[in-house]
Amino acid sequence: MKKTVLLSLLVVFGLALFYGCISMQRWPDSERSAENKMVVIQEKIGEGLKTRALTPDQSQSFLTTLKGIRTDYTALRDRMVYREEWDSISARLDTLGSEVDRAMGPPARVEAPRSGDRIVVLQGRIDDGRISGRLPMPQGREFQARLDSIRSDYLRMTDGGRYATNEERADISRRLDSLEIDLNRFR
Repeated sequence: MKKTVLLSLLVVFGLALFYGCISMQRWPDSERSAENKMVVIQEKIGEGLKTRALTPDQSQSFLTTLKGIRTDYTALRDRMVYREEWDSISARLDTLGSEVDRAMGPPARVEAPRSGDRIVVLQGRIDDGRISGRLPMPQGREFQARLDSIRSDYLRMTDGGRYATNEERADISRRLDSLEIDLNRFR
């Protein structure tokens, strides 16, 4: 009887441990999605401050919230975690994005796509090309590395609500144009 109870407990404990290990994994698509959302939100905050749709206090409040989310994002990046943790980050970013949109009000005019929006679109094109097989594996890795480099430079350039110089914006735009031209060869 004691052996049966002990064996049952060991089996239950083993299954619980096994289930916990299976459900924890890396989520690279969620990482990229969170990065893209952070880029777009940061760009909206900068544009809102520049166009005076946001007050300095509002933009600082939004940037502080974004910094807290970015801290949590950094803690999760490249780690084995549960899916719910990434879902929480994504939900917080969605909420912050809608708060920024609400504070800025309706757009006054249609503008050319911002670099953050272009980064999101190019990420989607790279992902689609890889999934559909139109984009060979070596080129897919190269394009992803180039886009990750551009995204990283862009985030560093706009970190903390600082204004990017015209030269920095032009460099990012030029690099995005080059990547887009190269991606068009694999349509």
